[in-house]
Amino acid sequence: MPKKIAVVTGGAGFIGSHLCERLIQDDFRVICLDNLITGKLENIRRLLKDKNFLFKKHNVTEFIGIKGKVDYVLHFASPASPEDYLEFPIPTLKVGSLGTHNALGLAKEKKAKFMFASTSEVYGDPLIHPQPESYWGNVNPIGVRGCYDESKRFGEAITMAYRRMHRLDTRILRIFNTYGPRMRILDGRVVPNFIYQALHHKPLTVYGKGKQTRSFCYVYDLVEGIARLMRAEIHTPVNLGNPHEFTIMQLAKLVIELTGTKSKIVFKPLPEDDPKQRKPDIALAKKILGWQPKIELKEGLGKTIDWFSRRA
Repeated sequence: MPKKIAVVTGGAGFIGSHLCERLIQDDFRVICLDNLITGKLENIRRLLKDKNFLFKKHNVTEFIGIKGKVDYVLHFASPASPEDYLEFPIPTLKVGSLGTHNALGLAKEKKAKFMFASTSEVYGDPLIHPQPESYWGNVNPIGVRGCYDESKRFGEAITMAYRRMHRLDTRILRIFNTYGPRMRILDGRVVPNFIYQALHHKPLTVYGKGKQTRSFCYVYDLVEGIARLMRAEIHTPVNLGNPHEFTIMQLAKLVIELTGTKSKIVFKPLPEDDPKQRKPDIALAKKILGWQPKIELKEGLGKTIDWFSRRA
């Protein structure tokens, strides 16, 4: 029986590369598209030798041409850390709009299933806690984070429009804070920031008083959820994340404990539009996918610190 073929945009990125590996393990042929603006060839170097994996350096804001059949188009391309989308606001908006349009066009041409990787950022600084998929969000469209938030909100809207107008078989996942090996050391997100600072015995930078909360999902758990969502018959958005909530101060203290660093904690003003709370309601994922995270924060951080320490 011929293998299923999946096109993964952003496949050399942090989450995308783990997804490509999982698909290869699940007996897919994978075509990985990435312009390497934030992705890295190092993330997929092991896969480059696999006969079932093909990498193409391509910017998906331009037409996507793939020969032969395609069974899945999984659109994961986008800068994803505040550091990145503040540096690349226009490319971020373009990949969420033009890139999603092009990826949907490929799926429509190939009669393939389509998955859009959205984000918890569509909820903005939420007024409802935890955040269910039915919540429409509290987003500042013209703030400094708006380029990312609105690109993902647009991506969800055009994905649903293609489903309604063209009967495309679509999935939308909303990814909450995810961490693990292959995060860029200086990508600006809190987990790699703290680990880098701790390993180099620098002060850990906490914004505000550190009372803002996040829910951290280990990347292997997330990819398991994605694999299940690919097979599920649900077309409205699904939250994937870890519902165990931690303050930023708790995270900082845990990183200090696990690394054994002598680093202290320093406080700086909160960035503009920084969410005060972030916690997924995953009742839908539990019910439809039979999925919930298994890896506790302490275990996952230990694995991530080990990976970073070999590259520090």
